Amino acid sequence: MRTLKAERPAKVFRILLVDDNKHGLIIRKSVLEEQGYKVFPCSSPEDALIEFNQQEFDLIVTDYRMPRMTGIELISAIRAIRPSIPIVLVSGVVDVLGLDEKATGADIVIPKSSTEATHLVRAVKRLLTAAPKKPGRSQPATKRAKDHVAAK
Repeated sequence: MRTLKAERPAKVFRILLVDDNKHGLIIRKSVLEEQGYKVFPCSSPEDALIEFNQQEFDLIVTDYRMPRMTGIELISAIRAIRPSIPIVLVSGVVDVLGLDEKATGADIVIPKSSTEATHLVRAVKRLLTAAPKKPGRSQPATKRAKDHVAAK
């Protein structure tokens, strides 16, 4: 008699979502849950840090402008605890403030716009399916290559 192998359930990725705006939190949570992610919403960076220290997450999505702590400050605090966790920063002032990955410490920066949901889903998928970061590889490849050539 043939037995069927039990299929291993696919991993459900856990996302910590941070935004002080209730509507932004609800919309992003809905979009990500539709993709099959388990989303843990926090309405303040302080609450997010508490959750981050109490649970394991696979990815962080944070807003930039929040009271008492910006998204950049939150990213810095999270990176001090777990440097390799993927982080997406969402902001309505990306162009005005010149926010980018280098300036914020986020892996991906997304401007708030009519296409934000599409960009968010793509960014999350890309970061969660990418190979894990290797220690010591924080510099862009071109910088490492230039340093290597200069050392010779």
